[in-house]
Amino acid sequence: MKLDRLPYEPGELAGFYEEGLGALGALCERTWHDRLEVVAQGEPAKLWNAEGGLHDVELSFSAPDVTTARDPAREVFPGCPLTFHLAEALLPKPLPLERVALASDAGAHPPDSEVGEKLWRAQFTGTDRWRLKSAFKADFHFSLLGLIRCEIQAIDQHWSLRRITVSLSDGAPDASLAETIAFAQVDAEPESAPAWPPLAPPRWNGLLTRALQADLAEEIAAIRTRQENYLRRELDRIDDYFENYERELNVRAARSSSETAKARLAERLAAARAEHARRRADQVARHEIRVRPHLDALLLVAEPAWRATMEVEAAHQSQARDALFVPRCRRWFKQSAETNLTP
Repeated sequence: MKLDRLPYEPGELAGFYEEGLGALGALCERTWHDRLEVVAQGEPAKLWNAEGGLHDVELSFSAPDVTTARDPAREVFPGCPLTFHLAEALLPKPLPLERVALASDAGAHPPDSEVGEKLWRAQFTGTDRWRLKSAFKADFHFSLLGLIRCEIQAIDQHWSLRRITVSLSDGAPDASLAETIAFAQVDAEPESAPAWPPLAPPRWNGLLTRALQADLAEEIAAIRTRQENYLRRELDRIDDYFENYERELNVRAARSSSETAKARLAERLAAARAEHARRRADQVARHEIRVRPHLDALLLVAEPAWRATMEVEAAHQSQARDALFVPRCRRWFKQSAETNLTP
């Protein structure tokens, strides 16, 4: 889920700088509504010099419609690198894993057997027979939420902030939870504490990476189309130039009767072909698309669910399945030895 950008407001951004730099240990004073005097040393001073030496600067927060040249060390403007550096400096290191248990009125009572069967058959259409083997038991469904700042380096640089949520039961992205998590109610004191799954950084990294790739697919496709058009135009220009140049050298060599001149022309032709290949490779490298994600927050979410064991027959094969029913999304999640991460 791509989050909307906040509008650029110089006054609000000046407040962010004043609080952020102050939290890092700098001395700040608002000298005017759009100016901030900063005296920094140590960690906050590293925003301007790697050594962290004493730094005194008056920051000005430009209006968004200013078109004159700007000094990024003294002026703050839309897309200013100093803003990104300050945001990164404020992030805790190492990044903590937060945990939250959600409350759900819809999950106060288990679903009827008929409702559970209907939803199962709608989700798994190949089911021939379905029967509950155990009563529903209260449990928790776990999801992993990552707040990812994504930098796409192309001809134009693109920045976006995305909220990515994946289910730990099956590893599938959960767009519904990503959209509604900001409005969810937290259960500060659940009746039974969630049995939090053990940490699994390699697996979680793979889940978030695949979910981010899927979330970026549409935007990357549009950028790739534009990049390919630019690249094709540049390659055509380079090919036309060197083809004409090589044609001219071949004509000169055919007309020349001197072996020395022919040898020189052959050397120039070989050099031209090597330069042609180098120019093409250089353009291909220039038009590459690089995606650099930055994980800014990581949240493990537990939400009420109902666990049950049922006997399911599909393709003339009957088997007992352990599954979780999540009332929020009215969806079943199959449990297996590979996907069930609860202790």
